[in-house]
Amino acid sequence: MAGRASWKGFLKIGELTCPVGLYAAASTSERIAFHTLNRKTGNRVQRAFVDAVTGEPVEREQQVKGYETGKDEHVLLTPEEVASAVPDSDKTLSVTAFLRCDDIDTLYLDRPYFLAPDGAVAAEPYALIRDGMRETSSAALATTVLFRRARTLLVRPFEDGLIATTLKFDYEVRAAADAFDEVPDIRIEGEMLELAEHIIASKRGSFRPEDFDDRYEAALAELVKAKLEGRKIRPKKVEPTGKVVDLLDALRRSAGVAGKPAAGGGEGKATASKERSEEGSAAQASPKKPSSAKKKTATKAPAQAKASGDKPAARARASGKAAAAPRRKAG
Repeated sequence: MAGRASWKGFLKIGELTCPVGLYAAASTSERIAFHTLNRKTGNRVQRAFVDAVTGEPVEREQQVKGYETGKDEHVLLTPEEVASAVPDSDKTLSVTAFLRCDDIDTLYLDRPYFLAPDGAVAAEPYALIRDGMRETSSAALATTVLFRRARTLLVRPFEDGLIATTLKFDYEVRAAADAFDEVPDIRIEGEMLELAEHIIASKRGSFRPEDFDDRYEAALAELVKAKLEGRKIRPKKVEPTGKVVDLLDALRRSAGVAGKPAAGGGEGKATASKERSEEGSAAQASPKKPSSAKKKTATKAPAQAKASGDKPAARARASGKAAAAPRRKAG
């Protein structure tokens, strides 16, 4: 395994243990990075902690944590007191349950790690755990102390090994109702829905991470290259975008049937009915209201792709663009 393990310990299932290591499965280290410089001297600048009132620098040994209880009021905690809150770690990744991977909403997936065997002695028990989970199409919930916190991880088979993904805590995930409570209860019918279904069917594809480019990263690389070559930087012109004023017309254009009348005259027009929870009656809504485009509720995507061994997003780079500009000499 190339690279340095972020964590080493034991994967434990009942009485079966296997030495393992966690290795970051995703990284942003290859992105173009800039230093902050003094424009006048060209020298790098340094950050320093200063007293917000006096403006005087505060030495490291004088820095403490503080929890705000009111305006300019804090409860002070020393580094030793903060350290005492860290849970004890026995370096064991203990499996607590097996489940289907799609039993967990992708909303709770946090950071992925390659979970690899640590040493020759781990080869056989590692293969047993991996193959057993693969044959039963199972994933495992496991807990350990990781980076000062007790964390739950989702362990699942991936290619020749295992992937362990940290899960977000419940308090970190916001309630969907907070975002969707003002979304009207609207049902789309008729030609609108049929056109939408046709467009979706015609756009079916597969996920290929290598096909997606980080356009911002590529643009930064081109800027650095242009600077190194002494070329003049010309800002790109913003192309005007058309303003959609008719949702049904936009759907027809997208489906390639613009200008074609619906069969049966007005019979094919879509109607948007707002269901009233108390009366159960429906009022017809004009399809020409642009707000209809914003009134579809999104459904959560199942995590099935995770269970089938989907590859983590590959680093999508425009070939040769970033390589043309030295990473750390961007100025």
